[in-house]
Amino acid sequence: MVVGRIIIAVLFILFAAVQINDPDPWLWIALYAYIAVMAALGHFNVKTKPFLLGGMLICFIWLATLFPDFIRWIKMGMPSIIDQMKAEEIHIELVREFLGLLLSIIALFLLYRFDKKTFSIKVE
Repeated sequence: MVVGRIIIAVLFILFAAVQINDPDPWLWIALYAYIAVMAALGHFNVKTKPFLLGGMLICFIWLATLFPDFIRWIKMGMPSIIDQMKAEEIHIELVREFLGLLLSIIALFLLYRFDKKTFSIKVE
């Protein structure tokens, strides 16, 4: 899935670029850049399955820490998280982070599915 890897790499580079004004930009830039690098490495036939699994594990643990806040947001009646760019209420930032992690897990899972072989580095 060459096109899928390229789309994921480009999207996550763009996601990383817009994190600069986030309250914790380096965490998100690192995560999104990691996903873009994994997509690029897979494009060049570097087998990345263990790294993708590790990334998914980290994202799942991080997601679990935000899950109670996501449920609280649902119980609040799911107030808008996109009406304003600046997160003036804490639930806005936490729900956005939860959704960002969910997108990251989906991307890592797709990259895992694209990677058909086990870990090996092809050097020519």
